[in-house]
Amino acid sequence: MLFELSITPLGGDEHLSDELAAILKIIDESGLPYQLTPTATCIEGEWDEVMQLIRRCHEHARTGSKHVITTIKIEDDEGEQNQLVHNVASVEEKVGHALNKAKS
Repeated sequence: MLFELSITPLGGDEHLSDELAAILKIIDESGLPYQLTPTATCIEGEWDEVMQLIRRCHEHARTGSKHVITTIKIEDDEGEQNQLVHNVASVEEKVGHALNKAKS
């Protein structure tokens, strides 16, 4: 299963990189495959393990903010694995070249 997670602590600094870095550290230490995007983090794993991780991340955000919005999007494609890589590769194959190139 693929989970897209976005956590927004409200009421603090408008730049959230410090708060989000602490949450990403929790995700990184989980050992689950993940991919950081500019607006969310995609995590791949089984329901129970990822939901438990999401809860830990949300609870961590609550330690520094009285108001937190956590958004979760779930792609449940039975029997599929390595979706973090395969979903993007499938689209790139159809386009004919690699996508997602950020310019400095």
